[in-house]
Amino acid sequence: MSDAEKTRQNILTVAADEIHQHGFKATSLSVILNRCEISKGALYYHFTSKMELGYAVFEEVYTPMFLNVWHTPLGVDDPVEGLCDFLMSMTEQMSCSEVVCGCPLNNLCEEMANVDEGFRLRILSMQEQLNQLIVDALDKISDDLRENLAFSQVGYFIVATLNGATSLSKSSRNKTLFQQVIAELCLYIRALKK
Repeated sequence: MSDAEKTRQNILTVAADEIHQHGFKATSLSVILNRCEISKGALYYHFTSKMELGYAVFEEVYTPMFLNVWHTPLGVDDPVEGLCDFLMSMTEQMSCSEVVCGCPLNNLCEEMANVDEGFRLRILSMQEQLNQLIVDALDKISDDLRENLAFSQVGYFIVATLNGATSLSKSSRNKTLFQQVIAELCLYIRALKK
């Protein structure tokens, strides 16, 4: 990796952390410059604007990180149990900072979807990709599932419930509430089986 590529990657990493901690609008380019120990010119060499940097963080950091997390539980022989194991482990492993700060991707979606069309379209694309992962996993075991399930709706329901639980946890700073909602979600997911 060249020095320019390393600098660009460092900017993305730092910007992703700043956006997670403070939100996109409150993220300061000056703080990113200081943390990366680069000049404004070096930043603008890689990203022509804060919005372009935000798009890159969403596409290159948050989306792949988020989708990759879902591949393992959906790729097992029984994705219903894989999903429940994944979700329940999330409740156990959630740190205090995650309870307070929330999911970086969910935060950015809530903040920017209604503000910027570029973000809205990127969020929609990511949501469609995740939904397709869930649909494909459920389709592989369709013979074991109840009849007349609309897998696309099931996928969106699972993700919407998780996002809602994350938002509840963040606003209430209550990890127990998150755990309770996820336990109910797992009851729903397991009830998909015949």
